Amino acid sequence: MDSLFSMDVALFFSRSIELLSALFIFAVGIFILVAIVLYVKDSFQKESTILRNYPLIGRFRFLFEKMGEFFRQYFFAMDREELPFNRAQRSWVYRAAKNEDSTVAFGSTKDLRQPGAIIFANCPFPKLESENVALGPVMIGPYCDKPYSTSSVFNISGMSFGAISKPAVLALSHGAKKAGCWYNTGEGGLSPYHLEGGCDLVFQVGTAKYGVRDNGGNLSDEKLQEVAKHAQVKMFEIKLSQGAKPGKGGILPAIKVNKTISTIRGIPEGEDSISPNRHPDINSPAELLDMIERIRTVSGKPVGFKTVVSSTQWLDELCVLINERGEESAPDFITVDGGDGGTGAAPMSLIDNVGLTLNEALPAVDNVLIKHGLRSRTRIVASGKRINPTEVAWALCAGADFVTSARGFMFALGCIQALQCNKNTCPTGITTHNKELQRGLDPTNKANRVANYQKNLVKEISIIAHSCGVVGPRRLTRKHARIVMENGLSIPLDELHPYPEIKPSK
Repeated sequence: MDSLFSMDVALFFSRSIELLSALFIFAVGIFILVAIVLYVKDSFQKESTILRNYPLIGRFRFLFEKMGEFFRQYFFAMDREELPFNRAQRSWVYRAAKNEDSTVAFGSTKDLRQPGAIIFANCPFPKLESENVALGPVMIGPYCDKPYSTSSVFNISGMSFGAISKPAVLALSHGAKKAGCWYNTGEGGLSPYHLEGGCDLVFQVGTAKYGVRDNGGNLSDEKLQEVAKHAQVKMFEIKLSQGAKPGKGGILPAIKVNKTISTIRGIPEGEDSISPNRHPDINSPAELLDMIERIRTVSGKPVGFKTVVSSTQWLDELCVLINERGEESAPDFITVDGGDGGTGAAPMSLIDNVGLTLNEALPAVDNVLIKHGLRSRTRIVASGKRINPTEVAWALCAGADFVTSARGFMFALGCIQALQCNKNTCPTGITTHNKELQRGLDPTNKANRVANYQKNLVKEISIIAHSCGVVGPRRLTRKHARIVMENGLSIPLDELHPYPEIKPSK
């Protein structure tokens, strides 16, 4: 019996080895056949010089180029080297979203000697946590039929349905409700998923007027009223320009324009959604004020505009015109977007080189409104690369009433900065409409992370405010922040950007 069993085992292993050998030979044969086909194809194609000169082998160059982003992110980049957001910045957001301990040990890895580094001026007798005061409410739109009052200092910036997925919108909507902050719809129109969470919404009117356009692409008062009827829609934001692509309209590739999105936007399905690079009906400060008044009259709600700033001359002209017409004609808020803002798709020439960063633009806009006596009339919203407490607190020091972030909340949703937002291949399901990839994004779980991130960020800017000797984030001013200069020494923000002389409003 033992000898028969041994023979059976030996026969089994012998046949297994034969089978594996046959499979190996078959696989090698297939590999060689594919290699020959690719070699021939590469040799005769005319699109790529590399592949034509180096058939088959040249393909490894493209593979390594593709893998470069991965290896830099996980193996080669130091904690504070990577762009647009380094590992230290992302890690803080991940911990805050998971409600984990955000303290660090041993010492800072941030080089405070670098020009532009932010240092907050601590007070020898900081405020006690028990002395913290409420962050509002702050009223926006005092001349509106339905002004908006909110206590939320940190909110969700514009991310349209289409640019991001259904589960991402649902998570942001429910998360914003839990956190008590507002959520900007982005220029893609109002979807049922924005409304489902029950949060406060800011409806963005883009250059293509998606969601409020007639068949000719013009603003429709009737559709504007339909949107305004939703109690959750608290304000309207006219998008003049966006930080990542000033002078260029929104870009949504055809692969993302499914039936639902085409219906909500009012555009053909399966075609590229390219917004005009400017509102055709807004070509001057006067026309901008006319549009603000039109939307405010139709909706009864606060109206402001979003813009990238490179010169304040046109804002001076706008303010002069406001004072001539009366301060009720002023925008209820201005969203200042920095040239270092983000997007799902933009030409590199714009994303890299056009528009002032928020660090320069925000105090300049604040000064223009102060100079013309309109600062208490028009609120300022700061947007553009604000994802950590330091950047948000700085923006409050520099003059912002509110701060919004898109990419910070994307990290809270689980974004890994794969840089595939424009390809419908986002591995975390945030910026793709591929159902298989969306499967990993659970809206219920991520809504909690969105709320945790918002609350923990506000908590830490309150800690910064107490350290500076004020009772809450809204009490921070330019004197509480210092900026490191080229010589390695810092100066107060109110010396770098001094306040102007105040002109009384008419």
